[in-house]
Amino acid sequence: MKDKQLNISVFGLGYVGCVSAACLAEAGHRVTGVDVNSVKVDLVASGRSPIVENGLDALTLSQVEAGRLTATLDTRTAINTTNLSLICVGTPSKSNGGLDLTYLESVCREIGSALAEKRADEDALPHLMVVRSTMLPGTVHGTVIPLLETTSGSKYGGKFVVAISPEFLREAKSLEDYANPPFIVIGADEEVTADRVLELYNNIEAPVFKVPIRTAEMVKYSCNLFHAMKVGFANEIGSLCKALGIDGPEVMQILCEDKKLNLSPYYLRPGFAFGGSCLPKDLRAILSKARELDVELPILGAILPSNAHQIDHAVKTILKHGRKRVGLLGLSFKAGTDDLRESPMVTLVERLIGRGIDIKIYDKDVVLARIGGANKAYIEKEIPHIDRVLSDSLEEVCNHAEVLVIATKTAPFDEIEAFLRDDHYIFDFIGLIRQRTTDRYEGICW
Repeated sequence: MKDKQLNISVFGLGYVGCVSAACLAEAGHRVTGVDVNSVKVDLVASGRSPIVENGLDALTLSQVEAGRLTATLDTRTAINTTNLSLICVGTPSKSNGGLDLTYLESVCREIGSALAEKRADEDALPHLMVVRSTMLPGTVHGTVIPLLETTSGSKYGGKFVVAISPEFLREAKSLEDYANPPFIVIGADEEVTADRVLELYNNIEAPVFKVPIRTAEMVKYSCNLFHAMKVGFANEIGSLCKALGIDGPEVMQILCEDKKLNLSPYYLRPGFAFGGSCLPKDLRAILSKARELDVELPILGAILPSNAHQIDHAVKTILKHGRKRVGLLGLSFKAGTDDLRESPMVTLVERLIGRGIDIKIYDKDVVLARIGGANKAYIEKEIPHIDRVLSDSLEEVCNHAEVLVIATKTAPFDEIEAFLRDDHYIFDFIGLIRQRTTDRYEGICW
């Protein structure tokens, strides 16, 4: 079946707007580019791209010649002749680092005013606005929708609806990335709106995620922040390698070959602090060596303080409920091991005991009779009274607790659930029961 042809207006003929307009036209849609800059409009209308990228000029020309791509300064004409608009205007930084929404606010006012005059068929769907600009979470509901409502004289869901579909384009490779994205993210309040946005991607094969609008706004930022951190991380490793006479690029090349741990969701999930006999020790050793070599590693140097902050956050959250009896499910640094060395749960227990908390711990993998060596020495130093707080009965710990802390997957939830009471407050470090939330449930990062 032939794909449905859409009539689309693209507001903002910058990088994202030009690429989106040309690619959508190539997919068979009728596209009108809109901008306040007459030079950009004239260039597109004549078949040239205002943006320099290999292949974009030729694609723009072919679509203009085919009659599928035009450009205009006139917002009203663009709105009246289309039923779907992409908002691709810039959101630059203010001097204080905040977002400058001047262009976004201006285009929303113009679109809203045009919508106020637009006459639609009685059976026509609301005009769909799809934001592609990068915006902080809350901007669609806090800025875009209110401005469109005020200037159009129509409530959200009347003459218009709004969705967000962030772009994931690299400059100089945007045409390739548009056709082969890592995924498609659509933020919408209703399924029917998300499905309308999905029509834009009918010719593209990629995983699709339909999510709330604020989630889509945040996904874009999370990707960019992670990219920035990766560049900084690689540079710090490279600087340290140079000082040690090691080939830094070769180290990073090998690191990137590990798709099991280094490039995976194994570590990239919100939760409690890390611990164990490797990560904290290795960070301290590298930071010590860097100081010896007079090499600054600000990103790596911030990891242990950030990890300690996560423990502080857990302590404060547990204490804020004012309950004195706490049950901790899991003591080792991860499930399936009895390794207690530098377990953040051990630090948590020590901090809570120091605050007068009556704590009981269940961990099916931690049996005192089996603990020995460095592991035993560590636990005797950190929690010398562990024999009083550690229980081999899940039921005993749950019965004792007013606040139940799920620290590791030491027991499946169906076993825990059998001992839960209505007055239990559950604090979850690992998302074990994230889909079964109540007002007495809280996650450490959700």
